[in-house]
Amino acid sequence: MITESSPSRLHASAHHMEPSTPLVSFLERVQETAFNTLGKNKSDFDPKTYVDLPLKFSLPATEEAFDKLARSADGSVSVSDFNYFIETYFEGAGDDLEYLEPEDFVAEPPGFLPKVEHTEVRAWALKVHSLWKKLSRKVSTRVKNQPDLHTLLPLPASVIIPGSRFREVYYWDSYWVIRGLLVSKMYKTAKAIVTNLISLIEEYGFVLNGARTYYTNRSQPPLLSAMIFEIYNSTGDMELVKRALPALRKEYDFWNSEIHRVTIRDTQGCSYTLNHYYAMWNKPRPESSIMDKASASTLPNASEKERFYLELASAAESGWDFSTRWMRDPSDFTTLATTSIVPVDLNAFILGMELNIAFFAKVTGDNGTAEQFLEFSEARKKAINYVFWNEDTKQWLDYWLSNSSRKEDEVWVAQNQNRNIFASNFVPLWMHPFYSDTSLVGRVVESFKTCGLLRAVGIATSLSDSGQQWDFPNGWAPLQHMLVEGLVKSGLKEARSLAQEIALRWITTNYISYKKTGVMHEKFHVEHCGEFGGGGEYLPQTGFGWSNGVVLAFLEEFGWPQHRNID
Repeated sequence: MITESSPSRLHASAHHMEPSTPLVSFLERVQETAFNTLGKNKSDFDPKTYVDLPLKFSLPATEEAFDKLARSADGSVSVSDFNYFIETYFEGAGDDLEYLEPEDFVAEPPGFLPKVEHTEVRAWALKVHSLWKKLSRKVSTRVKNQPDLHTLLPLPASVIIPGSRFREVYYWDSYWVIRGLLVSKMYKTAKAIVTNLISLIEEYGFVLNGARTYYTNRSQPPLLSAMIFEIYNSTGDMELVKRALPALRKEYDFWNSEIHRVTIRDTQGCSYTLNHYYAMWNKPRPESSIMDKASASTLPNASEKERFYLELASAAESGWDFSTRWMRDPSDFTTLATTSIVPVDLNAFILGMELNIAFFAKVTGDNGTAEQFLEFSEARKKAINYVFWNEDTKQWLDYWLSNSSRKEDEVWVAQNQNRNIFASNFVPLWMHPFYSDTSLVGRVVESFKTCGLLRAVGIATSLSDSGQQWDFPNGWAPLQHMLVEGLVKSGLKEARSLAQEIALRWITTNYISYKKTGVMHEKFHVEHCGEFGGGGEYLPQTGFGWSNGVVLAFLEEFGWPQHRNID
């Protein structure tokens, strides 16, 4: 059913998947020394900082100086020696990105948010809009000229970064950034982001998790075709579609190559092909190396550690890093088993990719490709209905593989559906084949209203309060947006009023939190209005790309009348 990528193709591209360049391996050592020297008792120590540092001198010279530092038994050096070493041999993390004034930014774009009449909400929306200026960057030419001194990858066009510790372009974040840029009428900036992501496919065969050498081992939820669809919808840019189509087909092959593909049979012997996350990596993630090693330290042997590192990187590929959704035992982080799960949302995204490629092929006059991809989408819709849909809960449920090592002879069994409730159980609603089915939407809406995810200020990620950031009580902008947009697109009156209810709660918590802190946050606490989220392996971040984009998209869709209070 799906174009086969030969294993040799995967191996041919595997030489691209060596994030352990000598530079990255060295920076992991620096990260470890930094942790032993500065970080052991600090909750705000961020290991990513150290793998983002650009070198001032050659790697051999820097390594030589590093190896000469006087060390204690625990691997630490004196704080003053360490700081002197860092200042002498490195530029600051992020210094290889330059600020760039976006050429298409205007303080108040013509036709900006016509439905937002409330003066204070409007003033705030313009502040959120102005954040695009703050988050705009371009990669310094030094990165292209001396790639061996940087973990940052050279990119052809300007970027919008998420913010804070996320100093590079990210894959799935960019979809919601672009949705916001389109509200801000910043079409050139939106197109620049997509140009960068296409260049990554041309270079690596897929879109990387983020534009760093240490991210070349995995992708992230595949939303590039959706970004291009939205830009085309707003601008009619046919050149972009033509340029993107070969890259999108290449990305489609990556997601349907052997490692990402799973076949499940029904009792009649009918086969369904679906996809799962599977990183090309079985070592600690360089940006979190010390944490990954610490997490793995309880495992008994090298092969179990490697397995765990694969599952960690695969969870990072999912964008949900981390969540009890990927764990066999919610109380034990080392039971991550991402590759054993066929995820509802990934398969919805790939269905969207199939439909978008079919659409792009059609508008560019390639009817053969259009028909082929419509067939793929039909087959996937059937697979989604068969493998994930659960008639009792009226939700789509992730499916656990009973035998993830041999992906061939998996026969579907009902008890392998994950009955736990996650916001991802509703993501298929974002896709046309599902939101256009009115009777289905009605049933899903009933299920959503009673499942416990809808909270005081938005949709919870899960019902499990695990301390992981993709769990309760955190709410994330992309999940609010996908569900709200699916409900709106269904055209059902009751679905739209539920969507509006969610959007208003979400806008309000973003607004109040901004009023209190003066910044936009990465995630929010769904029980307490105006409180940002926490948990996970790094401190809460601000900026923030996708939060800004979703607020602007919601304000464009629903507006804010003068009489509606926001406090």
